[in-house]
Amino acid sequence: MSAAGRLELVVVRHGLTSWNRERRYQGQRDIPLLLPDALAGLDRLRETLAPLAFDAIQCSDLTRCRQTLAHVIEGHERHGPPCYDPRLRELDFGDYEGYSYDELKDLAAYRAWIDSEGEQAPPRGESTADLRRRLDAWFDDLLAGCAPGSHRRILTVTHGGVIRALRQRFETIGFWEGHVDQAAGRCFLFTHDGQERWQCSSSSAVPAPASAAS
Repeated sequence: MSAAGRLELVVVRHGLTSWNRERRYQGQRDIPLLLPDALAGLDRLRETLAPLAFDAIQCSDLTRCRQTLAHVIEGHERHGPPCYDPRLRELDFGDYEGYSYDELKDLAAYRAWIDSEGEQAPPRGESTADLRRRLDAWFDDLLAGCAPGSHRRILTVTHGGVIRALRQRFETIGFWEGHVDQAAGRCFLFTHDGQERWQCSSSSAVPAPASAAS
């Protein structure tokens, strides 16, 4: 039997933006980081990732993710050139982009979208099913580069909705339950025994909670 394979997928959310602070839906608007306010979270994430060597780096092509990646890998050359992939963009919130919950909460269509956990697309936006489809295509391409007997570690810098969708798939939790803060994320561990498909065997917080790290 072939040697067991291992894939460590570290998926992190971009740092703080002005729209995050104002609790506005950003979606696919190209909003930059809020500097210098974002630096504390980015520095903590960089410290967490510094000891790790990555075989590949994947990143959303939006500015806030590019800026986050540039900061957290600064000074570390143990990786290849990043791949900027639009499939890793945030969920397209359509007409809700630029608005906050308080500004939308009285709209019947918005309430229906919330109650459906995003399965009902917002006006001129994208459903969570649409998001899952493009992430499935991205993940299939990722696995295509991972031989069953290989050990690989991949860093992915993306958005909150993408991480929610990945947690929904691999942790079997609800979409709204999968929140992570800015400059934080999850580490998904996949194993392959040489015969079956890749399976997610664990998921943990990145950075680790203070209580777990002490």
